[in-house]
Amino acid sequence: MHRPIVSCALVVLSAGWLIAQPAAAQNQSTSPSVPDASTPNANVSDQKLDQAAAAIKNVQVVRNTYDQKVSAASPQEQTKIVTEANTAMQKAVTDQGLSVDEYNSIVQLAQNDPSVRERIVKRLGATEK
Repeated sequence: MHRPIVSCALVVLSAGWLIAQPAAAQNQSTSPSVPDASTPNANVSDQKLDQAAAAIKNVQVVRNTYDQKVSAASPQEQTKIVTEANTAMQKAVTDQGLSVDEYNSIVQLAQNDPSVRERIVKRLGATEK
């Protein structure tokens, strides 16, 4: 039972981390010039991209906080902490006006579409100022 919770947390955390690492995500793209055939919703609104960028930053903060807590916790406490982390990550996304599914779709799209990825990375850079 502990594994599925950890796996879910890792998927969400990894998605946020990958989008913030454009070089790593770009290396995963096998064919950046391929049209949007596999990503039908490539025309994501600027508002949704703003929300996704803010959510990514918030998820990263949650990840950093809970990574430290999990590594310092006993095995018995880790399951509870991972559950708390999942809830906090969901809240980090929904507080920005996105559902978790919308967030995951946008992150996946950004991983597959360099133009969307670039638009999000620009927003991430703008929010750090």
